[in-house]
Amino acid sequence: MVIVNGITTDAAGKTIADLVAENGWKCNQVAVERNLEIVPKTAYGDTVVQDGDSIEIVCFMGGGSQSDDVLTIGGKAFHSRFILGSGKYSLSLIQAAVKYAGAELITVAVRRAHTKEKENILDYIPEGVTLLPNTAGARSAEEAVRIARMARELGCGDFVKVEIMRDSKYLLPDNGETIRATEILAKEGFVVLPYMYPDLYAARDLVSAGASAVMPLAAPIGSNKGLATREFIQILIDEIDLPVIVDAGIGRPSQACEAMEMGAAAIMCNTALATAGDLPVMADAFRQAVEAGRKAYLSGLGRVLTRGSAASDTLTGFLQD
Repeated sequence: MVIVNGITTDAAGKTIADLVAENGWKCNQVAVERNLEIVPKTAYGDTVVQDGDSIEIVCFMGGGSQSDDVLTIGGKAFHSRFILGSGKYSLSLIQAAVKYAGAELITVAVRRAHTKEKENILDYIPEGVTLLPNTAGARSAEEAVRIARMARELGCGDFVKVEIMRDSKYLLPDNGETIRATEILAKEGFVVLPYMYPDLYAARDLVSAGASAVMPLAAPIGSNKGLATREFIQILIDEIDLPVIVDAGIGRPSQACEAMEMGAAAIMCNTALATAGDLPVMADAFRQAVEAGRKAYLSGLGRVLTRGSAASDTLTGFLQD
């Protein structure tokens, strides 16, 4: 294995030129260091990366440190913390939704192919966006595993969002079956993001099963009710050493901002955008809300007084001795 910009990856045998090209960079716009030694640009094509190498690839960018605040899942770095669902709206709006949301990770469902359907969702997802197939429709661990394997065969990579729901009325996730599916898929090399009811014991079991993140629901799927499980999500954020991605039920940008202020790693949203009057505008509003909430969390929120008040300016020395 090779460490590239702090992330362990299976890059042994590739050349420096390969690594630069795979990440969409141009050789004349980057500098590369291999095992603390600068690699000349003229040697990029001839320098083969070996197991155990440490590679640093740097470039110029605008000032500020926010670019260092990346979300890492399964060894992959994301600069956006807004994960987008792709259901409930037309294919023609997907490109706009991704563009205005600034999303780098988008969920897709696995369904049987029909010869009458001429359009494919993959034709509408911009290049460079990571696909997150979900196992929606699965009612057991075995069904979820089958769907995940088919998704990987489709070329979606190793990322998978495990959704297992036996109840068709409330669509609440089955934590027990989700844990079983996570363990099986993690052993097969999948990067598993399990959708779960926010229970601390289940979250700990998911960590032990090999999950790469946990995705607790904020409210029932499609409800737009907001942070109904706020206190339980906060427990997971405080106690679980994995990214906590708030999923399902977030209906307003302000609710996404609040979840990020709590310390959530990211927000997953679909219905709030799909049911909005102007999807691109709402996507942009959510993007800004997620970014604002993250900045507020990183800055350290101000204290809250449980009683009384505290004047911003001194009350002495004016209109009195």
